[in-house]
Amino acid sequence: MSLILASSSPFRKKLLKKLSLDFDIVSPEIDESRRDNETPKQLVFRLAQEKAREVAKTHSGLIIASDQVATLADGAGVDDEILTKPQSHKNATRQLEQSSGNVVTFLTSLTLLNAHTNNMQTYIHTSKVFFKVLSAEKIEDYLQKEQPYNCAGGFKSETPLGVSLFERIEGDDVDAMVGLPLIQLAKMLEKEGVSILKK
Repeated sequence: MSLILASSSPFRKKLLKKLSLDFDIVSPEIDESRRDNETPKQLVFRLAQEKAREVAKTHSGLIIASDQVATLADGAGVDDEILTKPQSHKNATRQLEQSSGNVVTFLTSLTLLNAHTNNMQTYIHTSKVFFKVLSAEKIEDYLQKEQPYNCAGGFKSETPLGVSLFERIEGDDVDAMVGLPLIQLAKMLEKEGVSILKK
């Protein structure tokens, strides 16, 4: 059965390659806007499912979809602010000032949809990043070196420079922070008869 990654993310592509499975990439076109009264957790849960269903309209096989948000709260409240991609130095500075000395929660959703049977498995992974207290100078130095303006929260969790901002990380899957919970994905694939270890 063919395997499809419903994502244009180079990070998710790189992560999925770690499982040594053959897969195709199809980028779904969906509206990713947050709905009224939708919590961050509900948002990532819904978006992963919508991405998978969108790709299933034109492709068969096992479809892997994921979404991720970062928030300074736990993600369960409708008023919880989502840390977006800053797109500018000024916005990235503000976001890192907000994160300084605080905990940022990453919610990473995962959906595996069998387009033939319509069987859908879903999962949400929670990672907590405990930030060091960051001086204005450290924030400026980091942004000048990394320029993470297209990354949620204004930092790259997958680089040594990015992790230098952290005190510690809590979570069951290091790959989930980058965008794809591989431990859970391997379990889901096994349920669909796909063994990671067999060729």
